[in-house]
Amino acid sequence: MLLRSLIASLFAIGLALPAAAAPCGNTSAGFEDWKTVMAEEARAEGVGKAGIAALMGASYSKATISADRNQKSFKYSLDKFLQVRGADAIASQGKSRMAKNAKLFASLEAQYGVPAGVLLAIHGMETGFGGFMGDSNVISAIATLTWDCRRSDFFRPHLIGGLKLVDMGSISANTIGAKHGEWGHTQLLLGNALRYGVDGNGDGKVDLGNLTDALATTANYLAAKGWRPGTGYQEGEPNFAVIKEWNAAKVYQQAIAIIGARIDG
Repeated sequence: MLLRSLIASLFAIGLALPAAAAPCGNTSAGFEDWKTVMAEEARAEGVGKAGIAALMGASYSKATISADRNQKSFKYSLDKFLQVRGADAIASQGKSRMAKNAKLFASLEAQYGVPAGVLLAIHGMETGFGGFMGDSNVISAIATLTWDCRRSDFFRPHLIGGLKLVDMGSISANTIGAKHGEWGHTQLLLGNALRYGVDGNGDGKVDLGNLTDALATTANYLAAKGWRPGTGYQEGEPNFAVIKEWNAAKVYQQAIAIIGARIDG
């Protein structure tokens, strides 16, 4: 209540809050007051009424914090990680999907330079080819991570991006995604979805719940990060550095490269 009273007092006497004034916390205590501060910062960065309303309706997500603190699979050996993530099944299904959608993948590679195997490896690894795209409210998840002190600076641009996506109508205050606020078939963070989003199916909006949009956006993201068409993507090859931009965990990077090669091969 003290923070809220201070904010009200500042507004009452016409003083502006300084940029990046929003604090952080390690529990839910203070989250509701923080949203009021964050809303003013978001307005200053161009977020509109719909986005602000989504932020103010966000809830602190204990499930998101628990997931953020317990990413145990990234500590596995590569062999164990591949086994746990079902690499054989992903490679097999990926080959089948590539054959069934050859025209789409050829078009994406021609436009962005990224081969089908990489896109399908990511799709399979992230959501089991769309089988499970999450069970968390993406705005609540990303707001929680922005409030949380551990990586607030990293997640803040993704919160702003998500609120702008609400303004655009690409997502709503009720859109469901992964525990860290990732959205769609290939689980992009919201700021990346805003920046690199592609309307792949031509319906006038970016919707990463649509497979064509999600694959085109993923290819565009990798291309923007420096993908070099026609060059390799295994460890030690030029495009492995771009795969590193997708996920910070070494075993995840290796898995995308290995599964991608099995699909393309």
